[in-house]
Amino acid sequence: MLAIFLKTLPFFALIGLGWWAGRIRFFPDVATEWLTRFVFYFALSAMLFRFAAELPLAEIFDPAFALAYLIASSALYALVFAAAKFRRVTTAEAAIEAQCGVSGNTGFLGVPLMIALLGPMAAGPMLMVLTIDMVVFSSLITLIITASKEGALGWGIVQRPALGLVKNPMIVSMAAGLAWSATGWPLPGPAVDFLTLLGAAATPCALFAIGASLASRTAERLEVALWLSFAKLVLHPAAVAVAALILIPVEPRAAGVMIAAAALPVAGNVYMLARHFGVAPQRVSASILISTAFSILTVTFVIGWITPT
Repeated sequence: MLAIFLKTLPFFALIGLGWWAGRIRFFPDVATEWLTRFVFYFALSAMLFRFAAELPLAEIFDPAFALAYLIASSALYALVFAAAKFRRVTTAEAAIEAQCGVSGNTGFLGVPLMIALLGPMAAGPMLMVLTIDMVVFSSLITLIITASKEGALGWGIVQRPALGLVKNPMIVSMAAGLAWSATGWPLPGPAVDFLTLLGAAATPCALFAIGASLASRTAERLEVALWLSFAKLVLHPAAVAVAALILIPVEPRAAGVMIAAAALPVAGNVYMLARHFGVAPQRVSASILISTAFSILTVTFVIGWITPT
């Protein structure tokens, strides 16, 4: 376990460095915004395209894998949603809290971290988790919140998440990579070198941007934020482990990557959704801050548990 902790430490040290730079205002919010855009639209997209283009489709899409992750995540989503409604919050707030429970920082933290620690075999399962998170749960929260505010579910409401997916560079880059993979053609050497060079910037820049974005967050509504962090860091990987190892057995290595992905902290894009819809942004902000701080321990434990000795 100590060896795994020492391997994960540099990744979280980069997050800490970004937090410190943002905290002392050496790296202001506007710089964080532009660095995030660079990662989102260029560096991470290049990394995802290369992985998708170089992997056979069978190594990315596994029906049993997808079903196990969906069952576990949906069950936890329902639990967190029900717990929120028990406190008599609005449907929109309950949806935001449920999203915190299942949506991990897969793109900016998970993909580079898991591939670095678990090897190239982690790429396919991580792309599958990322796709499900964005296509299923990001669409679901948009539908629930919009319908709860407008009082009905019409075509216009359904159209919004669909357009969001089409405009998401991570979805576009993965789809383009899979399309290239389907041709069976190898990527040209210069293209591989370009994508590798650009994609290599994703890991340090994404981690630094995560830290810098945390510098402006405050830990308000602690009791709720602690519950949501517990749901994300403990209940989510536990539910995924039960689904992938017992209910719907998944290939062991892929199941391990799935469980590790579920142990990631709350995703930053949940805050963007909360701020966009004006629904509990401070609660989400606190959950991201707390879950990211504790994830160095939980991620280390989970990776140590799934990694063969």
